[in-house]
Amino acid sequence: MDNWDEIRTAYQVARSGTVSGAADVLGVHHATVIRHIDALEQRLGTKLFQRHARGYTATEAGTDLLQVAQATDDQFSQLAGRIKGRGQGVSGELVVTSIPAFAAIITPVLADLQAEHPELRVRYLTSERVFRLEYGEAHVAIRSGPAPEQPDNVVQPFITSPVNLAASQSYIDRYGMPADEAALQNHHFVGVDEGHSKAPFNKWLADLGLADRIRFRTDDSATMTNAIAGGAGIGFVGGWQIHHQGLVKVLSARPEWNTPAWLVTHVDLHRTSKVQTVLTALKAAAANGAGTK
Repeated sequence: MDNWDEIRTAYQVARSGTVSGAADVLGVHHATVIRHIDALEQRLGTKLFQRHARGYTATEAGTDLLQVAQATDDQFSQLAGRIKGRGQGVSGELVVTSIPAFAAIITPVLADLQAEHPELRVRYLTSERVFRLEYGEAHVAIRSGPAPEQPDNVVQPFITSPVNLAASQSYIDRYGMPADEAALQNHHFVGVDEGHSKAPFNKWLADLGLADRIRFRTDDSATMTNAIAGGAGIGFVGGWQIHHQGLVKVLSARPEWNTPAWLVTHVDLHRTSKVQTVLTALKAAAANGAGTK
């Protein structure tokens, strides 16, 4: 493809909306970006961008071209991710992702793994976002809830985390310990932002008519745990977090609250030494009771 550099430049201009932004990403002078755009438009005989004071906006023709560029860029990213993971040694970059709530379990495993394999560079990304394994964004993902169903992924059970209703000691000192389930009507709660969770324990809270007692909401699981630890109200936390955060158990875990977690890898990288090594370490931590107390 003789004009791939020009197409890649146009793609980066569309992403950033400015010549300077594209130049920074590509590591070229802004004049090179302008030259590529002008040459591509001349070759295609149409305008790909509308120029305005704030930057560049793709035209209809530009949008069509950039959809192809996006797909091609994704395929290159996917290829790069697979190539990086094909080595048989446990070295190079290892990318693991999970929601922030699992950090207390995953971090020690990855730290021990890195100490055992000094050539390994660990990137542990904690986010509510679902990273795309098929595009090489991560080697291993830990996901909670129903088993993922993407056809190109290998999914294995990790842990089933018991969920408890807990509060900080400062909250208990201020409002008292609920004597039973009925007494919860007189307490404040920390919960997820509306529409951000389908977890069974949140449904249980709603079924009890306690949704209006949620006085602190967030869309981030780690922030929710910190709010509970800070005394904002009673909330749901994993069993390991009660000890880690110094919380007081209000109601013990119930089977219907439990949330399974899964180890997810892409089929193309699943059998590489690096991925198998981290999977073995995570499974060993699960077998030793990580996240189940």
